[in-house]
Amino acid sequence: MPRVKVGPALPDGSTLDVEIARLRDLDVVSLQARLHNVFRRRSPHLPRHLLFRVLAYRLQAERLGDLDVESRRLLDGAGPPEDAGKRAVDSNRPTAELKPGTMLAREWNGRMHRVAVLVDGFAWNGKTYPSLSKIALAITGTRWNGPRFFGLRDKPSKEARS
Repeated sequence: MPRVKVGPALPDGSTLDVEIARLRDLDVVSLQARLHNVFRRRSPHLPRHLLFRVLAYRLQAERLGDLDVESRRLLDGAGPPEDAGKRAVDSNRPTAELKPGTMLAREWNGRMHRVAVLVDGFAWNGKTYPSLSKIALAITGTRWNGPRFFGLRDKPSKEARS
């Protein structure tokens, strides 16, 4: 998205949190109108929570600075969201070949756990871990092969082998 200003700066004493809180009070139509004013084009048909996030991100980027070059490069290399999950996982592929920015998900005891692949490890619950096995241990309380726990080492189904 192009870098654009969300609106005029608030008077002194107001904070970014206050402006984001004001966005929370807007309905879908108002958020779409605000998005139209910000980006000078028709607002996409998105749910309210995504419209809110786009505007809140733009406010934060305007005040605090946008993503650094390395983060932008990482996100650009992740590929389009439409392709997520379409690539078959090779059971012999080492975990180190996971691209930074990849998100892994696993449901355990009725709770969804999401792990982000980083350049230097894995992020889960606000902490960085050196391996998926350490995260699997933290989630389950027992020792697991991390790649297997997250479905990266599953054996192919009978149909896939045929």
